[in-house]
Formats: sequence, structure tokens, C-alpha cells
Amino acid sequence: MSKVVIDMASDRETALAEFKRIMGIIAVIAVLMVIAALTYLYVFSTLDANTVIATTLGVFFATLLGCGLFAAAFFSDKSGHDQNVTDASKSERERQ
Repeated sequence: MSKVVIDMASDRETALAEFKRIMGIIAVIAVLMVIAALTYLYVFSTLDANTVIATTLGVFFATLLGCGLFAAAFFSDKSGHDQNVTDASKSERERQ
């Protein structure tokens, strides 16, 4: 039984380290997307302060939110949280 607990803790630590790495990569990609969006607007439109601020915040946070939610779903699966919920709901169904 203790080996299972140790394996689960190791899986969670590995999943957390991978999640942090992926979130760093996503942040870099979000910055690159902001640069690309601002470059596009500079070439094909005029830039003022409001456009730059709105584009920067919109593109950056939309990218982080979208990719971050996918990363959180993968973290949940790899860390064993999904299995804990499945086991708990199975035991709840068996009691009824």
C-alpha cells in the first residue's frame, strides 16, 4: 500500500513540474502572439495607445486562458486527481 502512495506522490510531483514548464512555454508563446498582433496592426493600420493596450491585454490573456485550461486538464489527468474522483464516485454508486 505504501508503494502506491509513493508512486502517486511521485506522479503528482512529475505532473506539477511538467505543468509549470508548459505554463512557461505558453507565456512565451502568448508574448510572441502579442508581438505578431501588434506588428500586423502596425503594418495594416494605425496604432494608438488604446489599440496597443487593448490588443496586448486581449491577445495575451486570451492565449493564457485558452492554453492554460488545456494544460490544467492534462495536469489533472496526469497527477491522478481524475482517478481520485472516479474512485470516489464509484464507491458512492456502490453504496446505493
